[in-house]
Amino acid sequence: MIFSYPPRLKLAQTPTPLELLSRFSAEIGGPRIWVKRDDMTGSGVSGNKIRKLEFSLAKALQDGCDTVITCGGVQSNHCRTTALLCAQLGLRCHLILRGSENSETDGNLLLDRLVGAEINFY
Repeated sequence: MIFSYPPRLKLAQTPTPLELLSRFSAEIGGPRIWVKRDDMTGSGVSGNKIRKLEFSLAKALQDGCDTVITCGGVQSNHCRTTALLCAQLGLRCHLILRGSENSETDGNLLLDRLVGAEINFY
């Protein structure tokens, strides 16, 4: 049986490095502890969220979708990453956010709005 991957976009700057935490490893007197630096996948779209979106956004484009709908908290990293990538790819983004419409517009919510995501609060 031959396995093939589903469609995928190259959105993350990968591979991200592994970093040895030598002082922490020495402090606990145990094994060498390493950290995968997924914070280095890209400036606005950093973190592990982008890895899943490489597949789901490729599928959306393949299927001819023009809008992506997702949900999360007011300051959701996932929602911010989705909104930024949708803007880059020419897709509309609709965010359904848990929290108050009166939330301060800063951080991820500010970025969501700057890239033109449609936002509803619940």
